[in-house]
Amino acid sequence: MKSNLLQHINSPTDLRQLKEAQLPQVAQELRDFIIDIVSVKEGHLGASLGVVELTIALHYVFNTPEDLLIWDVGHQAYGHKILTGRRENFHTNRQLGGISGFPKRSESIYDAFGVGHSSTSISAALGMAIASNLKGEFEKHHIAVIGDASIASGMAFEGLNHAGVTDANLLVILNDNAIGIDPSVGALKNYLTAVKEGKNPKQNNMIKSLNFDYSGPIDGNDIFAVIKELKRLKKVKGPKFLHIITTKGKGLQQAEEDQVKYHAPGKFDATTGEIHLKSEENLPPKYQDVFGLTLLDLAKKNEKIIGITPAMPSGSSLKFMMEAFPKRAIDVGIAEQHAVTLSAGMATQGMIVFCNIYSTFLQRAYDQVIHDVALQNLPVIFCLDRAGLVGEDGATHHGVFDLAYLRCIPNMVVYAPLNEIALRNILYTAQLGLNHPISIRYPRGRGLIVDWQKPYEKIEIGKAYCLKKGSNVAVLSNGTIGNNVTLALAKMHHPETIAHYDFAFVKPLDENLLHTVFSTFENIITIEDGVIKGGFGSAILEFSSQNNYTSKVKTLGIPDEFIKQGTIDEQQQYCKIDVKSLENIFLSY
Repeated sequence: MKSNLLQHINSPTDLRQLKEAQLPQVAQELRDFIIDIVSVKEGHLGASLGVVELTIALHYVFNTPEDLLIWDVGHQAYGHKILTGRRENFHTNRQLGGISGFPKRSESIYDAFGVGHSSTSISAALGMAIASNLKGEFEKHHIAVIGDASIASGMAFEGLNHAGVTDANLLVILNDNAIGIDPSVGALKNYLTAVKEGKNPKQNNMIKSLNFDYSGPIDGNDIFAVIKELKRLKKVKGPKFLHIITTKGKGLQQAEEDQVKYHAPGKFDATTGEIHLKSEENLPPKYQDVFGLTLLDLAKKNEKIIGITPAMPSGSSLKFMMEAFPKRAIDVGIAEQHAVTLSAGMATQGMIVFCNIYSTFLQRAYDQVIHDVALQNLPVIFCLDRAGLVGEDGATHHGVFDLAYLRCIPNMVVYAPLNEIALRNILYTAQLGLNHPISIRYPRGRGLIVDWQKPYEKIEIGKAYCLKKGSNVAVLSNGTIGNNVTLALAKMHHPETIAHYDFAFVKPLDENLLHTVFSTFENIITIEDGVIKGGFGSAILEFSSQNNYTSKVKTLGIPDEFIKQGTIDEQQQYCKIDVKSLENIFLSY
């Protein structure tokens, strides 16, 4: 019986003591270990399974952590974490107090750069390589592992363009599996497919034309072939580019066959691969599905409606419209800046454009939101999925900055629905025609209303509403976090002292109602699932100051720090915006 090799590997130094012939066994054990843990604890599965051989080969050939290894995004870094001293606590991955689901500099010296969003690896590794040259460290290696979906992003091209005119000791490894979270799209994907299939002439190589030493494509799941090529490239100076072909989900049949579903499948049977599905009967829908199905319904009746997403058709549920109207629903790949300006261009021609981007990803296109949309006052409809706290993905993925970074932009309308019906109605209202761009933010996960498909009603822009009357304290909430207020009030013995107002519009604010509130109440509480600094509460404080009101205003929301991974409930408790915390705060008045 073979001994377990993985249990004796506590660092890459231990790995390098093994004979090369033993590495396939390490690969099998590492794959099994990842499957066993992720099947119970959940996480990003397929990407890490696909790069097991590459991960082992990189740490075997290069002298990490002295040689610097950068993973793009980090979905594929589980094997890296396990081999670099985190095997024993890998079961805490993505949990409160546990290790991060992504590479993180403060977590390990082997995590050379923190990541979570795509296409940053080449620029970061190049920066490190140039710095090494300046310090006289000419033998040091700098490796960026980037996927075929990520390399299509503009930032990756910026890094390649710069690297090609340097003498930096940089190795870019293209992990080509033809899929990101959804299948890769675009002309570059078609080019890479032609290269893989041998249809592209050797002299017609776009990477070589950028002054890289190009090699490949090779089988990235053949550990001996990968090690042989890495050893060769280790002796080559300057910018190098290795093209490898891998299979996402390698080693688990279902993950290989359904790579979209098994990107992050939730809990599943480690032996059969069968996903443990919970019954969705009589459950409220996910907010993303309310968006996707509503947009499809509206698009059937309005031919001017266009849907655009940067590489998230499944995650955003734009897939429903893409299936029905493939020419009017567009996946532009990992290209948030392009998605925003493409939307702006279409809006100039009278199209009604729904630009659907995760809140945390819209940060990457902030310049375009200001210059290409708001400055020209183009009525692009931004639909920001995953707004607020998102749970286990942690600090890189929280959509907590959008209220603050959007409300300061002239012409921008900012709206956060209280529930699914309000989301449907604002989507309906927006496609009727607006005079300004609008941002509609909604959270990850399910709402509260099972019977959500009500007849559409037009929403009055800038209007807030009293949900509950009260005598002593006014609570002003924005978005779905207002449901926590309702639940907290329901638990109180004397809720009649607390009034509750839904301020779905952060911009424009309902100033008429605010004058009434400030004239009536001495104590006002604002609550939001965005950052307190610059957000909804700040807007209320500004109104109070400008109008010389003396009411005391308490602001609740996300504090001035990056919130770590955990469940959404745990994160809300930490920020004191969960039901129990709100109940205690209300009782203190």
